[in-house]
Amino acid sequence: MIYKDFQGLKLSQLGFGTMRLPLREDKTIDVEQAAAMTDEAIRRGVNYFDTAWPYHSGHSETAIGSTLKNYPRESFYLADKFPGHQIADTYDVKAVFERQLEKCGVEYFDYYLLHSLDEGAAKQAEEWGAFDFMLEKKAKGLVKHVGFSFHDKAEVLDKILTRHPEMEYVQLQLNYADWEDSEVQSRKCYEVCVKYGKPVLVMEPIKGGMLANVPAEAEALLKGARPEMSVASWAIRFAASQENVFMVLSGMSDEQQVEDNLSYMKDFAPLSDEEKDLVAKSAAIIKSKEKVPCTGCRYCTDGCPMKIAIPDYFKLLNRISMFGEGQLASVKSIYKDRTEKEGHGKASDCVGCRQCEEHCPQHLPITEYLEEAAKTFE
Repeated sequence: MIYKDFQGLKLSQLGFGTMRLPLREDKTIDVEQAAAMTDEAIRRGVNYFDTAWPYHSGHSETAIGSTLKNYPRESFYLADKFPGHQIADTYDVKAVFERQLEKCGVEYFDYYLLHSLDEGAAKQAEEWGAFDFMLEKKAKGLVKHVGFSFHDKAEVLDKILTRHPEMEYVQLQLNYADWEDSEVQSRKCYEVCVKYGKPVLVMEPIKGGMLANVPAEAEALLKGARPEMSVASWAIRFAASQENVFMVLSGMSDEQQVEDNLSYMKDFAPLSDEEKDLVAKSAAIIKSKEKVPCTGCRYCTDGCPMKIAIPDYFKLLNRISMFGEGQLASVKSIYKDRTEKEGHGKASDCVGCRQCEEHCPQHLPITEYLEEAAKTFE
């Protein structure tokens, strides 16, 4: 296993994410299989494990803790996250932290992150005193290193790091499909971290599994060059090849994924110039499958009388066109959350006023796409 230095600590370049642990038929974690996967990862040199309060409805922390308790505490590094906006704003911050330690079966966290910051969540964290809370725990030795995971535009990240230089690292969604994406802005966010000297911890290197199932043309391109390597390996190697990345997290769901990740990360070699070119071509192929050329500017939503989250629904249409019908169940679930939990209008609620089309810089036939979204998701 290749290790990278983080403030004197030697961390495995591959980290074990526990967001997608194996499940039984009743949708509970298959603890035995998860333990076997963890044991194999440790045996092969992985020493960093990542969990969070909401993963697997709160059971991820317990599952990983039950396995790690069998190993000397100094032999592994455990990361957990301050829940933030995932739970009610009336909760007892101290009690939640202590409960996390209890669930994981440890006396301290090596890494502790503010979870899923965007502009609103960062302001909320500041109002709650979450940044100060983390520094307090660090001063007491209950947290060794503090950082945050991030989901927003590069300019927001710049503002957060300006206000909070005490944050030691940033966890970013970084993969080759999102590298130049106008919404995720992987490259731009990465460059902000470089600007502030903050090491990057990568999440979603395979984009939730989507880059393991790329369009046929892209798969043929990658397999033609390296037939012995999985399609997913290209995505993880792309992320790990960035100079300021000190670790790539992979949310592994079965033994085969553990073995595949270890097969090319144990003796990791950065992408060559020729391989970088192939990855760029693969990204272009994926982008070419995009159904709706929406830039996500949201000019269309400001005056919508039905409060329809138009760009969000177009992004879901694109996800299916780019990565296949296998995404449909997941997309429908996201759509249901947008319309039922978050209160946005459904695509079928469109009244055909077309003021969205008047404001669209791309001059898209928005009402037609909304009709397709309604047929697809409802």
